[in-house]
Amino acid sequence: MNPIAIAALILGLLLVGLVVWVLLRLVGDQKDNEALESQMSELRRDLLNLSATQAQSTTKLETIAGNVATRLEAVTTALKDGVKDSAQITSKLTSESQAAMSLELKNTREQINQIQNQLGEVQQAGQQMFQTAQTLENILGGAKSRGSLGEITLERLLEDSLAPSQYARQYRFRSGEAADAVIFLLDKKKMAIDSKFPLDAYRRLSAEGEEARRAFVTAVKNHADSISKKYIVPDEDTLDVALMFVPSETVFYELLMSVDGKGQPLDEYCRSRSIFPVSPNTLHANLRVIAMGLRGMQIEENAKNLAANLNGLRKQLDTFAEYFETIGTHLKNAQKTYTEADKRFDKASNTLDSLVGASGPAPAIEEAQGTLALPQSAGKNSA
Repeated sequence: MNPIAIAALILGLLLVGLVVWVLLRLVGDQKDNEALESQMSELRRDLLNLSATQAQSTTKLETIAGNVATRLEAVTTALKDGVKDSAQITSKLTSESQAAMSLELKNTREQINQIQNQLGEVQQAGQQMFQTAQTLENILGGAKSRGSLGEITLERLLEDSLAPSQYARQYRFRSGEAADAVIFLLDKKKMAIDSKFPLDAYRRLSAEGEEARRAFVTAVKNHADSISKKYIVPDEDTLDVALMFVPSETVFYELLMSVDGKGQPLDEYCRSRSIFPVSPNTLHANLRVIAMGLRGMQIEENAKNLAANLNGLRKQLDTFAEYFETIGTHLKNAQKTYTEADKRFDKASNTLDSLVGASGPAPAIEEAQGTLALPQSAGKNSA
């Protein structure tokens, strides 16, 4: 064979082998590039997922921080409102109790002063009535004048001793009979007073002697029977007693000294009929006692009202204690909630710090570099 042809053949074989080798190398590089692009795509997806996760974590942390701030603000508002309500309740209860006690104490002091003043006036009034009785003895005239005088004297005594609301003049019962005066007592009770004493029988004593005394005793007994029948009416809330007003101390003395034919004292007979004879002096004293009794009962009623007010104050204080205890419980619960919220806030803050530290840029870059190193080592092995 021609050496040139052999050389050409060898050169052609070498070129063919070189072409084949180049083709094989290109095919291997293409596969390596496809693998590298696949890994790069996965790396991009991982980076996108990491970014999305970090954004979600940031949003959740912001939501948690907002909720914690809202709860803390609500707890602070509740604490302020609780303290304010407690102060208002305490101030209101204290003011009401002080006002009620001051008013009751003032009324009690005024009534005690009135009683003391009226007790001091009793002796002076007694002396004045004694002088009035002596004057009456001198001016007693006809039956009409004596009757009017007795009614006027009774009216003056009532005006001096009782309040206008505590008595009534010419009080008429359902039977049509009219008492000269009626005293109103507690529990709607009434006590009648009659001033129409039979003075004509007394005037005959000095002229006719013992015969006139018997007529005087009979007239007084009949008058006592009439008062008992007309003015003691339990169905109309009257007392079981009535007063027979004798408008002269001298006549009253004669009544006390007189006895009937059986030896029974005249005043004892009147009491047996539930009738009590009274003179101007004794009636005034009785009216003063009645007035003081009514005032004492009024003071007792005021004391009961004061006791009721104090009991009401006690109940208000008990209610305030319950409210105060409830407020204390709310404050304790609020403190407990605040402490728990503070702990949760610290925990959320620590979690946030941990997430921020864990999602920093350095770990992501290191992970990306580790991922990129894998294709290079694979390429070297392939080469």
